[in-house]
Amino acid sequence: MKLEKRQRILFFGDSITDAGRDRSNALDLGKGFPFIVNATLQAMAPTYELTCINRGISGDQIQDLIERFDSDCDALKPDAIILLIGINDVWHHVDDADFADLKQTIRFEKEYRELLTRMQAITSNILILEPFLLHEPQDRAAWRVSLDPKIQVIRKLAQEFSCEFIALDGYFTQLALETTARYYTGDDGVHPTAAGHYVIAQKIIEKIELVPYD
Repeated sequence: MKLEKRQRILFFGDSITDAGRDRSNALDLGKGFPFIVNATLQAMAPTYELTCINRGISGDQIQDLIERFDSDCDALKPDAIILLIGINDVWHHVDDADFADLKQTIRFEKEYRELLTRMQAITSNILILEPFLLHEPQDRAAWRVSLDPKIQVIRKLAQEFSCEFIALDGYFTQLALETTARYYTGDDGVHPTAAGHYVIAQKIIEKIELVPYD
């Protein structure tokens, strides 16, 4: 992800992005990886005058991002977008009769494609973060039948739309094997701890290239 001077970076997603931000304050970045990325960019590139904006909302599914796209993405005219969405399209449907049905995956792909199409009308500078799920508590293993096909959809669309991509699911799994799942995603296997947010932020920073200016 290349960034030039005075560009605006939008973080768009669900509660993982939201990270407890004060939604009454449009400038608040929350306490998670958007805050860490912003702090790192301000320290490493103080003359670039970069602006980070957080528009994550807890509980959102991909359709929610589409519905608020005009106000929380298009109206902000970002130069770059960092997107993380998908786990609630699993979590919110665990008890549905059609959980993990092929039709749900097809619907997810249609909606994700619509979102990326609308984003690319604003900027081609898009970084997709893969949704992730760790194995503690034990019942999270049953979610895999729904999440794994959606991850494959996101990987395919990232390539199709020429978006930059970070494969977080496998990376967090590897880290959890070296410590514990709860070390990175606490009690629910989904929401990052401070360490988990730091991991995501570092992966994003690794993808950022600052374009020299005169």
